[in-house]
Amino acid sequence: MEIKKNISLKPYNTFGIDVAATSFTEVDNIGELKTVLSKNKQTLLILGGGSNLLFTKDFDGLAIKNNLKGISVVKENGTEVYLKVGAGEVWHEFVLFCIENNYAGIENLSLIPGNIGASPMQNIGAYGTEVKDVIVEVEAFNLKDYSIKTFTNLDCKFGYRSSIFKTNEKGNYFITAVTFKLNKEAKINTSYGAIENELKRMEVPSPTIRDVSNAVINIRTSKLPDPKKIGNSGSFFKNPIVPEEQKNKILEKYTDAPNYIQPDGTFKMAAGWLIEKCGWKGKRIGEYGVHELQALVLVNYGGAKGRDIFELSEQIIESVKSKFGIELEREVNIL
Repeated sequence: MEIKKNISLKPYNTFGIDVAATSFTEVDNIGELKTVLSKNKQTLLILGGGSNLLFTKDFDGLAIKNNLKGISVVKENGTEVYLKVGAGEVWHEFVLFCIENNYAGIENLSLIPGNIGASPMQNIGAYGTEVKDVIVEVEAFNLKDYSIKTFTNLDCKFGYRSSIFKTNEKGNYFITAVTFKLNKEAKINTSYGAIENELKRMEVPSPTIRDVSNAVINIRTSKLPDPKKIGNSGSFFKNPIVPEEQKNKILEKYTDAPNYIQPDGTFKMAAGWLIEKCGWKGKRIGEYGVHELQALVLVNYGGAKGRDIFELSEQIIESVKSKFGIELEREVNIL
């Protein structure tokens, strides 16, 4: 374990923004974390996969890369298995591990960028599945008193792309591990139209969890840029939730507007569709812009500044608000 000075964070964020941290280190266990914190007086930044960050300036403080690894069976029975997973494990590699062992429940979340520790923080979701539905508990290290606290699923206060770690307890905890409850008997979820269509194209009438995962991977790779090739953070904005009256007003003019009813009677609108209707899809401004295949994704073609991408997001928010009366909310954390 070494604390480095004035280190570029470009390799540690999927946008590929070249900013520097005053100090930087990586920790592989809680003991190392305690040692680092006991000597540190600087502002902290906890890094995982860096897939949900947009740096707009250098970071004046200590950036700590979470490298806590490990996957272990906590308990199991004939139908379920409980897995405790280190926060530093790569999310998609964990999904593949589960598929290989025929553990069902997260196959719809294949190829989502980032690490395990970010999954409860963001309550990641895709194609009809949210991670909150399989999380049992989250283990976290209190950055103030160095205690370990276990948050139950209810404690996490999960919401749409949100949790207590993004709200009341933001910046207070270092997530160390997450325990998931998965099924040994698959309950295939292909209710999301794109998955059904892809499975038909693949000519798979009775899909397994591996088939569903492959279908999701095909869909994502067909319309989302690979962060290793083009800097991005996946979906930059949340899909907005609107009342029925507002949804109906939009449908009066745009009958093809995608909308999905929610349990409380509100409707989720497709942010990508709204952005596209405002003319942003494929728009490029120098070294940054909006992806040509998915308007929900802002991209860094190489050498862009985080501030440029932030200003682009501001313009998009303003145009959607002006056209539809909906104010988009960023899913990405701005630093």
